[in-house]
Amino acid sequence: MVGKQLDAAMTDFVWNVLEIGSLLGDIRKTWAEQLGVSEAQWLILMAIEDLNQGGGVSGVDVATKLRTHATFVAMHTKHLEKAGLLSRKPSPIDGRLVLMSLTARARAEIQKLSDQREALNGIILENVDARSLTNLNATLAIIRKNSERALRASVDA
Repeated sequence: MVGKQLDAAMTDFVWNVLEIGSLLGDIRKTWAEQLGVSEAQWLILMAIEDLNQGGGVSGVDVATKLRTHATFVAMHTKHLEKAGLLSRKPSPIDGRLVLMSLTARARAEIQKLSDQREALNGIILENVDARSLTNLNATLAIIRKNSERALRASVDA
């Protein structure tokens, strides 16, 4: 019986994750439209904002965070640079690398959306306390790592 219960729980989990991912994607799309960029470009901007420690971020680091290819990131970052939302400069350590940062304009535009983002986060996390969210994130990190292992096993099979 435990196997059937676990299978049913896994099925529920997968559908919940897919539905939540879809709903969050719709929200991201709305924010991207307000900024005048595509959803993929919005994610790139958010990844750069999250990863940047002050010296800029490489396209490889952004691609790794988004689980995509660096060429995909490079294509979109050129558009973001043309739109004045991103600056690109050679790495002082390795001239072959390009480091990206948000422009003041991008930071200002994202800041305008921050009140809306906070309000939506409040709705999404209603009735969820910080401890529960921390525990959920820890559990999801374990499931993510296990899923990476499962992917490797499925490819090797």
